[in-house]
Amino acid sequence: MTIHLPGLSRRELLQTASAGFGYLAFAGLTTQAAEAAESASNNPLNPKQPHFAAKAKRVIFLCMQGGPSHVDTFDYKPQLAKDTGKGSKFGGSRLMASPWEFRQHGKSGLWISDLFPEVSKHADELCLIRSMHCDQPTHPRAMTQMHTGNAQFVRPSLGAWTLYGLGTENNSMPGFVALNPPAASAQNFGTAFLPAVYQGTKVGRTQQRGPAAYRGNSSGPTLPDINNPRISTSAQRKQLDFIQKLNQQKLEREQHQPGVEGVIESYELAFRMQDVLPDLMDVSAESEKTLGLYGIDGGDADAFGRQCLMARRFVEAGVRFVEITHRNWDHHNRLKTDLPERCTEVDKPIAGLLTDLAQRGLLKDTLVIWGGEFGRTPDAQNGDGRDHNHKGYTTWMAGGGVKGGINYGATDDHGAVAVENKCHIHDWHATILHLLGLDHTRLTYRYAGRDFRLTDVYGNVVQEIVS
Repeated sequence: MTIHLPGLSRRELLQTASAGFGYLAFAGLTTQAAEAAESASNNPLNPKQPHFAAKAKRVIFLCMQGGPSHVDTFDYKPQLAKDTGKGSKFGGSRLMASPWEFRQHGKSGLWISDLFPEVSKHADELCLIRSMHCDQPTHPRAMTQMHTGNAQFVRPSLGAWTLYGLGTENNSMPGFVALNPPAASAQNFGTAFLPAVYQGTKVGRTQQRGPAAYRGNSSGPTLPDINNPRISTSAQRKQLDFIQKLNQQKLEREQHQPGVEGVIESYELAFRMQDVLPDLMDVSAESEKTLGLYGIDGGDADAFGRQCLMARRFVEAGVRFVEITHRNWDHHNRLKTDLPERCTEVDKPIAGLLTDLAQRGLLKDTLVIWGGEFGRTPDAQNGDGRDHNHKGYTTWMAGGGVKGGINYGATDDHGAVAVENKCHIHDWHATILHLLGLDHTRLTYRYAGRDFRLTDVYGNVVQEIVS
């Protein structure tokens, strides 16, 4: 969903309406008109009952783009240290021990690297899935499979399926928000053949990393064109009424036009967001204590801290699915200098998010997910780096009905391949949907003569991690 607020000419209005798609026209809408519009249509974003009692009501997905090294963060491999310098199963390079110490944390005694000193304080809330594997060894295809379950064809994203299955709890906000998404990421937040109203709304897109990305901006990421200085609210309302009238006439003529149906609702949602979204995105009203909790102090963690705080504000307001992307985890070299920088940028914000959600009573039904598209090899690449590894890596979950303080599955002694309780990306998706009260085999959409689902014809729920 791309947001734009133009002052349109009559000709432009006609073009927009007849096309069915285009940019969203924001308009001022009275409460009475909004209620009438919603009651007149079966709003596809209205809350829906899950298939069974849900453990989680919402998701915050912390996506570490580039493939974080599991053997240096959450997958403790003492044998790797003993075998440093020996030949690797991947061939060509020698095994390289993690440069960082691992220690046991919490009552559960989970082994976590010193790179995550703040997150490790939440060890008893974490469920480490150390046996992840997927089918794709390259970044674009693995990212697409992680988000849609399929790397070969255009399919709806995890967030879109979630919104399609459950609707949203705030009809003045998008149900699916992507914070700081990569520039080339449309498929990862898209709907494919699902109605367009379920796609992710992208908020902010910065190519910089670290605090420089948001210096001088007290509210962090912004949404372009959220205000329209060119015309008055009443004029916007007239424009929107004209567009919607033409859209309704087209719908009546052709009966079945999913694109037009999605646009009609999107226009009304876009209007409502004008009053709500700017306030939710402005974190400056938060207390100094809360800002400090997230590391919002102008330092290395400031940028990601603002995004995590914004995610908390979004889910608290009823947004169903929030994804935050943090980039530059692709460490083929400079591992010893770059990996600590990435971890420092996210460690305190993530810990702050978990603390804040728990304090507000939200963690118990908010599923927090951390992970990248794959992991890294245990051998050294370029002397001080690690290559891609899709055969065994780690993600973790917290809150939202998962057991805390546990390890699930394992890689081999060097962290090269998943060998115990292997968790494929289809199993991961099935489990996320299960925690949300959705049966992945029943959450389907009829398209091109067959019923499609996120997990295709695969996937098993990992019951062992469900509380």
